[in-house]
Amino acid sequence: MIFLNALGLPHDNRCSDRRFARIGITLTLAAALAATTLSLAFAAEEAPANAAAVTVIKAAKSCFADTVDVYGILLPKEEVAVRPDRPGLKVTEVLVDAGQTVAAGQALARLAVPEGGSILIQAPSAGIVGQSSAIVGAIASGKGEALFTIITGSEFDLVAQVPTRDLSRLKVDQPVNIKIIGAGDLDGKVRRVAATVEPNTQLGQVFISVAAKKFLLVNSPGRAAIRTGESCGVSVPLTAILYSSAGTVIQVVRRQRIETRRIETGLMAGGNIEIREGLSEGEIVVARAGALLREGDQVRPITVAADSN
Repeated sequence: MIFLNALGLPHDNRCSDRRFARIGITLTLAAALAATTLSLAFAAEEAPANAAAVTVIKAAKSCFADTVDVYGILLPKEEVAVRPDRPGLKVTEVLVDAGQTVAAGQALARLAVPEGGSILIQAPSAGIVGQSSAIVGAIASGKGEALFTIITGSEFDLVAQVPTRDLSRLKVDQPVNIKIIGAGDLDGKVRRVAATVEPNTQLGQVFISVAAKKFLLVNSPGRAAIRTGESCGVSVPLTAILYSSAGTVIQVVRRQRIETRRIETGLMAGGNIEIREGLSEGEIVVARAGALLREGDQVRPITVAADSN
């Protein structure tokens, strides 16, 4: 069938079919060319064989305990000082030594009376003799140094020194992990926080109750980590951090290229560090950052698990 076109000329619809066929072929070729170009573009992003191989790790979320570390000594919560009730008595016999367990009413020392005769100094309650200054021939006094101190309970405090800047972070009942030389790890909690500081050292005191059934030595040194809070966020290994004149940075791998990024860090624990700004969860970072890697360098990333770094 023949139609007239706009110019009045005859038009054969078979010509239209051939024209549409040619257009279809052209579109197919264009699509194939675009796909080839895109494939080449992705291939260009792949690192060459001679690119440096780097170990990478995926940034993951983790929680960090916020702690205040302090050092101190063990002191008993309850102890009784033992002195004679009158002056001018001389020690003639010492019947117990420091560290010895005594019963209530047990004789601790014998003292000579100036008028003649002697008296016995007895333990006012059961416990452990913590200290003894009793020496044969020494003069005992009701107001001087105690002849004996008796620890009447089994509870101890770790009395520690705290810098002024950290005192405001401490509160009663905060959990504490304690390490005592000779006694290992112990649990405890904050019992009391000093309301003042020593003017010369600018240190305050914190009293930490020690929960222990084992034998503890008075004045033993100890270290305590007081847990004041918790912070959860993105974390990476400490080895992924670089410190430069530009600040704290991390090396991120994007499309097989190094991207140096400035970050803000937070708490540290167990070889990892909290990243508060500059990095998102799931991003790929160089696990062991190094100065040899520069911005834009092509690399061949090798992924490792977080616990294998």
